[in-house]
Amino acid sequence: MATKSWRLNRRAFLRGAGATLALPWLECMARETGSRAAAALPRRLCCVYWPFGVAMPKDGHPDRQWGWFPTGQGRDFRFTEVLSSMEPLRENVTVIGGVSHPNGWKMGGHDTGDTFLTGALMKGGAFGNSISLDQRVASAFGDQTRYRSLTLSSDGGVGEPTRATTLSFSREGRPIPALSSPQHIFNRLFGIEPGETTERQRQRLKNSGSILDHVLEHSRSLNHRLGKQDQEKFDEYMSSVRSVEQRVERAQAWLDVPKPEVDATAVDLEATQDGPKEYIKAIYDLMFLAYQTDSTRVCTYMIGQVAGATTIANKFPACLGLSGNWHGLAHGAGKGQGVRNLGRFDQFLAQNHARFLRRMAETREGDGSILDQTIVLYGSSNSRTHNNHNYPLLLAGGRNLGFRHGSYLKFDEEKMPLSNLYATMLDRLGIPDGRFSDSRGEMSEVLGG
Repeated sequence: MATKSWRLNRRAFLRGAGATLALPWLECMARETGSRAAAALPRRLCCVYWPFGVAMPKDGHPDRQWGWFPTGQGRDFRFTEVLSSMEPLRENVTVIGGVSHPNGWKMGGHDTGDTFLTGALMKGGAFGNSISLDQRVASAFGDQTRYRSLTLSSDGGVGEPTRATTLSFSREGRPIPALSSPQHIFNRLFGIEPGETTERQRQRLKNSGSILDHVLEHSRSLNHRLGKQDQEKFDEYMSSVRSVEQRVERAQAWLDVPKPEVDATAVDLEATQDGPKEYIKAIYDLMFLAYQTDSTRVCTYMIGQVAGATTIANKFPACLGLSGNWHGLAHGAGKGQGVRNLGRFDQFLAQNHARFLRRMAETREGDGSILDQTIVLYGSSNSRTHNNHNYPLLLAGGRNLGFRHGSYLKFDEEKMPLSNLYATMLDRLGIPDGRFSDSRGEMSEVLGG
């Protein structure tokens, strides 16, 4: 007797005895082979940013091997010491040079961290941003997971205009607060407060919803009595209130679905920014767990913001025994041992990122891996410090989504804005808007034939 083939929907649940339990991904959720199987799996996005640019010695420089960009071009290229940890991942990564945001050319060298994922122009007191790439993706399919997106940074919070401590911006261009504490991030994803039962959570969320209802009702009458300038400020405030309202509604909708159980000892939850080696590793571990448990499909991590001495990450190079701070290393990269010093720290950051990519590549999902279903962008909005051209960019993953890797691609930034890559990423994620920000088309060179 032949075995009957059957399939389950990706968001299937077990229901019974008053309980609802989310199922893990199972093979029977995608029995088809090839593209049909891949289409049934989650599609994900991850964006990681660091400030101050990289070491960029010219060819022939005695420390050329400590420059960030590879030697050679196309598929005939060689990683330098900085990106040598990517060699085992060669067929999963693409190095991109000669690309930037044209609007960034008109901005100060300390100002472009805010626009790395938006491509917007913030200049001359016009500090209005636009929606970031991650939030565009979150708005398209974030409702399929408990959390629409996970916004992280070493500094936490939102910072200030052109000195934001977050990569994520709403549809209105407002910064989305970033989480920074590994313990708090873990609790948000997997934990429950001591003594907090499901019924207590339900009542707390109900009370929060009632309060917000009263606030929103009162706002309608108050708004009519305000002048134009006050109305603009009030609208911004109410946008934040509505954001809280949406989070409450979302929490209520997922209340009967237990959070995934994970081994808390797998992450160093006591890590702090005072120990960068442990801290950066913990943040990457949490993003990996968020993807593995399908708690979210969109993550951003700002390792440091580009404002200089005010970013908490400025002291991170000390963990390698390097004197001075990150900002100072970047400024000194053009003389003496400066290339090697900044290159060593660039190498440290790349090693952490490579470990993250390897974990995703080694974790099976369907006929491939988590990495095959995840587009990962790693980069900075400076080349040399304060230079807003020729961003150092590493694109990884997404092979099941049509990406082809194993090359070092050099472009003419006058013809290829970074937003072309973003438009391509959106299309491959199944969000075919055709454009993003100031894009003029696709970056077809990163796709398979």
